[in-house]
Amino acid sequence: MNADPAELQKFSDLAHRWWDPESEFKPLHQINPLRLDWIDGAAQIAGKKVVDIGCGGGILAESMAARGAQVTGVDLSEKALGVARLHLYESGQTVDYRHISAEDIARECPGSFDVVTCMEMLEHVPDPASTIRACAALVKPGGHVFFSTLNRNLKSYLMAVVGAEYVLKMLPMGTHEYAKFIKPSELARYVREAGLDVEELIGMSYNPISKVYSLGRDTDVNYLMRTTRHG
Repeated sequence: MNADPAELQKFSDLAHRWWDPESEFKPLHQINPLRLDWIDGAAQIAGKKVVDIGCGGGILAESMAARGAQVTGVDLSEKALGVARLHLYESGQTVDYRHISAEDIARECPGSFDVVTCMEMLEHVPDPASTIRACAALVKPGGHVFFSTLNRNLKSYLMAVVGAEYVLKMLPMGTHEYAKFIKPSELARYVREAGLDVEELIGMSYNPISKVYSLGRDTDVNYLMRTTRHG
């Protein structure tokens, strides 16, 4: 199983706070509209079959369903999935949430999805290349696979770990393990080895003064990568 029990426990313990926009998950709520617009702008998700790998409490999965996508959400935290399913009663959206690993659903449903999203997950698994191979296997030829993760350098350590967790207290201490951060060149290599083509690399920045996130050219800390499977 390509999962770290300590990482799963960390997110399970916080699961009940997933949909509180002022909780530890506040950054996810703030960046979700940016992620959603970027994904939808590239893939036009309305009417498409989409799978969100590492969906957690369902913030992105549910918002994609609201845009008209047919969404499956996959995670290994039962507690997070329980929260995600419960929130559907509040929102009225439809998402098929499944307690299964990326690798197992890839074996079960190869080439079944128009779009695959894997956001803020790669830095939390022992073998990110395995997750990426699973994402590549899940998408139809010509389909889109979207990733987001954290770069590995001094700036990202200072901002994502020291700044966000210890100074600004935006995230719980221990949320991120610096050694698991992935450089864009490393992600691009994993992606190509999995049979995907890199189409776009874009950065996500946070302004601590205005407290606003934005997409742009700065990939030093958070970044997103859009890929497609060979047709």
